[in-house]
Amino acid sequence: MDPLHTLLKPLAAAVGVKAMALSPASTPDAGRVRRGMEALGTLGFLPVEAAHMLTRGPLYFAGTVEQRLLDLHAAFADDTVRLIFSTRGGYGSNHLLDGLDMDLLAAHPKPMFGYSDLTALQLTLLDTIHLPAFHGPMISPDFAREDGVHLPSLLAALAGEPYTVGAGEGLRLLRAGRETRPVRGTLYGGCLSILVALLGTAFEPRTEGKILFLEDVGVKPYQLHRMLWQMKQAEKLDGVKAIIFGEMLDCVSAGARPELVEEAILSALEEFEGPIAIGLRSGHVSRANVTLTLGVEAELSQGDAPELRMLEAAVAR
Repeated sequence: MDPLHTLLKPLAAAVGVKAMALSPASTPDAGRVRRGMEALGTLGFLPVEAAHMLTRGPLYFAGTVEQRLLDLHAAFADDTVRLIFSTRGGYGSNHLLDGLDMDLLAAHPKPMFGYSDLTALQLTLLDTIHLPAFHGPMISPDFAREDGVHLPSLLAALAGEPYTVGAGEGLRLLRAGRETRPVRGTLYGGCLSILVALLGTAFEPRTEGKILFLEDVGVKPYQLHRMLWQMKQAEKLDGVKAIIFGEMLDCVSAGARPELVEEAILSALEEFEGPIAIGLRSGHVSRANVTLTLGVEAELSQGDAPELRMLEAAVAR
């Protein structure tokens, strides 16, 4: 975060509050949404559907830009709604950015969960009105499946309680930094391909001074190398204190060695001086999707058992 600004923290929340599900990007599968909403209710939340949540079209979008903005603005403006969950990612939330009513959103801050394509929306709100981003489970890909949600991090993030993720959540050190003491900074990032897509736009990510979390799914090692090269050329790695990669699910090439993805990362980041970690299960993951609160101060320890510790609550208690 810009040190001149403080986070616009929504109120802490817990089970029993109303949670709105909406689709800012692509249309979700109705059956998976139903299962995810049932699971959300089983946990004790009160799930409600946005008006255009299951709208199909135009193209692959869950409604027109106007319909999706209407749902998003209505979810924030309704003070009986305490949480917002995206149904899925896909593609399309970038088209909402120009039409966001920032005054309305800032007047009614609340946690909004998502990842993948939602990175564009989450980072824009973080960089513009300083609303923390809840990089965590969505209705269709996570709540709809058994063991799809890492509950300890989700509930701690909503309650504003300190929490730490480490080896149990897949985190391991890929390469130590030139200095091996713990690294502190603002946690920032999301889906790498979306960050790259924002380069050169009015919504370009602000990475300097951050602990940068990067994750993606289904990209081949050479594509990952190319995106990291682009981030470097765009000076988006300048001043970054540490880089943490996600699980990098299915980021392999047919017939290639499994370790090629890690070798590609180390090659692309050969000149990066900070620590590089990998495996943190948040975003596109195989199971138990971890909630990360982007925008808060955090600390990454190095060593055989690295840990990422949230030093600041993302909510007002």
